[in-house]
Amino acid sequence: MSASAVFVLDLKGKVLICRNYKGDVDMSEIDHFFTLLMQQEEEGLVCPVMSHGNVHFLWIKHSNLYLVATTNKNSNASLVYAFLYKLVEVFTEYFKELEEESIQDNFVVVYELLDELMDFGFPQTTDSKILQEYITQKGNKLEVAKTKVPTTVTNAVSWRSEGIKYKKNEVFIDVIESINVLVNANGSVMSSDIVGSIKLKTMLSGMPELRLGLNDRMLFALTGRKNQTILHCLSDELMKRISPTNVKPLIWIESVIEKFSHSRVEIMYMKTDLIQSLSFSLFQAKGQFKKQSVANNVEIRVPVPSDADSPKFKTSTGHAKYVPEKNLVVWSIKSFPGGKEFLMRAHFGLPSVENHELEGRPPITVKFEIPYFTVSGIQVRYMKIIEKSGYQALPWVRYITQSGDYQLRTNS
Repeated sequence: MSASAVFVLDLKGKVLICRNYKGDVDMSEIDHFFTLLMQQEEEGLVCPVMSHGNVHFLWIKHSNLYLVATTNKNSNASLVYAFLYKLVEVFTEYFKELEEESIQDNFVVVYELLDELMDFGFPQTTDSKILQEYITQKGNKLEVAKTKVPTTVTNAVSWRSEGIKYKKNEVFIDVIESINVLVNANGSVMSSDIVGSIKLKTMLSGMPELRLGLNDRMLFALTGRKNQTILHCLSDELMKRISPTNVKPLIWIESVIEKFSHSRVEIMYMKTDLIQSLSFSLFQAKGQFKKQSVANNVEIRVPVPSDADSPKFKTSTGHAKYVPEKNLVVWSIKSFPGGKEFLMRAHFGLPSVENHELEGRPPITVKFEIPYFTVSGIQVRYMKIIEKSGYQALPWVRYITQSGDYQLRTNS
């Protein structure tokens, strides 16, 4: 990032407070900022970055304040702006309202925060929860905690307290993959991707370091690396990724509409093949059907015409329910084994088939969850826990594949 100094100015360009971090830019350069700003406002072309000679001003406006960072380097502008907005966030959490008066009334606290938030032009502690442990405020006075060493010195984190102990040390790991699929009316997959995440629930004493070893088939296909090791320090979500890939729909829906007259329509929906083969553009495993896998709590939402009435259903498994306020038939199947086919027949009376044609055909949507299964084939190979006391912990791993944005369009 490499910001030389940070200034807080009022609306007239007067410096309320500043902090010089590097000393490589003359502090009097800030006098040119407001002049440049006024010139640009008169021309109607206000730029977030302004320059005077070889000095650059990166600035934001909040309430009746300007927050300005100066630099004479080719700094990463996005990081500088992220820091300025983080300043606003931290000051607001301390003073509730960030404006000229709150800066003037809390000058000592503001300067102390500026000193802790950045060191030699680089962001340091920007988490307000950590800052509030040793920079506290009562009224307009600064109180520095003396009972313990600041957490920034010990590399502590705001989301985990010190001295945590459990009688039984355990780690619960959920490897979750959500499948997004869009199938057009011709049965072709228009788009598909896997949104994968690894989530943890930790019951571990102290502040251990976790090392997870993953076999990631997609990573191997792209980079040639068979295994991946990830270091982790006990937050709730370890990683998340989106992998665009050619995923066959795990649950396929076919529909046939038979029109007997201008006032009656018969719709037959056939649910087929819980497909267990994977087909990636780079790694393929065709024809591998895992019939032992079971989809749980399957819910198929079939749109029906808004003027449908007198619904009747017949299903080979599960049960169907008409939801008139949403113009849907919801077909629920508690347990759906792989490789199985089930049928639902629905009868509706329609005042006008022509109205049905004009309404269009919303897609069928499907919800499901398949435990002990991942589409990508990712697996947790090992988990190591490194903690100074050397205790042993039990790891529990669960794999889940579930529907995300799962839509199938039909011609019928």
